Parts: sequence; structure tokens; C-alpha cells
Amino acid sequence: MEDQARELKSLVHKTKIIAITSGKGGVGKTNLAVNMAIAYAQHGKKVILIDGDLGMANVNVLLNVVPQYNLMHVINKQKTMQEIILDTEFGIKFIAGANGFSKIASLSVDELNYFARQFAELGNADIIIIDTGAGIAANVLQFVAAADEAYVVTTPEPTAITDAYGIIKVVTTELQDRNVNIKLLVNRVHSAAEGKRISEHIINIIGQFLNYKVEYLGFVYDDPVVQASVIRQKPFIIVNPTSKPAQCVNHIVDRIEKTGTANSEGVANFLKKFLKRK
Repeated sequence: MEDQARELKSLVHKTKIIAITSGKGGVGKTNLAVNMAIAYAQHGKKVILIDGDLGMANVNVLLNVVPQYNLMHVINKQKTMQEIILDTEFGIKFIAGANGFSKIASLSVDELNYFARQFAELGNADIIIIDTGAGIAANVLQFVAAADEAYVVTTPEPTAITDAYGIIKVVTTELQDRNVNIKLLVNRVHSAAEGKRISEHIINIIGQFLNYKVEYLGFVYDDPVVQASVIRQKPFIIVNPTSKPAQCVNHIVDRIEKTGTANSEGVANFLKKFLKRK
């Protein structure tokens, strides 16, 4: 009875699920996912960070944790969801991804139902942030399509801008029936003006050629504190909370929070969309 009550509460609670993605690697996507998760926690939210980069998982490195179990242990019925969730010293919970996670749609109905019940356990969280892989692999698009919001990270580098446009183009053409809510985040800028200029350039091109509206979420300054925090394996929002990047992340989270969570569909609908069930 207790498990049923907890599951019902999870299904009713409208957890907001955010996918943070990018068109190419090396733009600081994972770093932003980690620091945004912590910023949400500092705002009093219950946060779960999922490493959805199934090929080059490295969230655990930035958090300085060594996960013993991951989502595949749940899929294989070796562990429950509650048994693989790790608490961190930064006020967030962490779930390690797995290379086989993208194959769950090929599981039997019984196996899928088991995993769905386990995934529903995450519904007590206020925010779930998924750090996806970079690029347009199938599993990346699955996460983006299923999330309430997808944040595309780019930098002022021409290749990053081109690849950001590329992933947005794929999402708007291949997932046009999913009504994906895309927002743009420009990382490693030297001024607010640069961030605005880059975002306007990308958004104008998207509007012109794809007839799609993308919102500018904000920018994060380029700063040596970021690399220093990576070396220390402690997020910059913890190492130097008054630094420019930390202030930017807090500003972005504040802005997101002001828009509310009315569009949150919860973990049940996320899993339904991820598995492409009608």
C-alpha cells in the first residue's frame, strides 16, 4: 500500500523535465547542466540530474562521484530506481546513464511496464535535468522530444553556431509533431552584447528558414574559474558562487522559474513520449 501511495503521488506531481543538449561537443553543455541543477537545488527545489550522454558519460567526473549502478541495472531488473540514485554533496541527486538505455523500446511489455513503474519513482522531484549527448543521434532526439523543454547550448565559435542550427533544424523537421519547446543558451561569451548578438543571429536564421520560434534563455561568461573548477571536480557555482559564470547561471534559473512550471507534464508523460507510445 505504501508503494502504491508513493507511486500515485509521483504521477500526480508535475515534475519539470529539462533536456540540455548541443549540436557539437566541447561547448560546456555538461558543465552547465551540473551547475544549473545545483542552482535549482539552492532555490529550494528537489533536483535529479541524469547523465543521458550514453557514449561519453562524464557528469560523475564533474560531481566527483563513482556510480556503482546505472539505469541498465534497473532495465535488467537487477536494481530498483531508488537503489541507483546517488546523493551528492551539492544538494542534488544523480543517476548514471548507460549505453543500452536507448534500446529500452525493444524490451518486452512486461519489462517496459516494470521500468515505467520504476521511472515513476522519480516523480517526487521538482526538476529533472537530463544531460544528453551532443549531436543528432537517435537517443539524443528521444530525450529532446520527451522533455518539457530543451535547452540548446552553443558558443560564439562558428562551428558551434552552425551545429546548434543543425540540431534545431533536425528537431523542427523530424519532431515537428512533438511540439518541442526549444530555448537557446550561449556559453563562453565575453560580454552580454556578444551573447545577444549570437542568439539573435541564430534565432533570425531559424525564423527565416525553418519558420520556428526559439527563445533566448541567456548567456554565461567565459571565465578561468570554470576550467579551474573542472580540475578540482567541484562545480563553479560551489567553488566561486560570486563569479560571473555562477551569477549567469543563477540569473538563468531565476528567469526560468519566473515563467512557472504550468507546462510540466511529469515523468509519466515523459516516459510515454520517450517510448513513442500514443
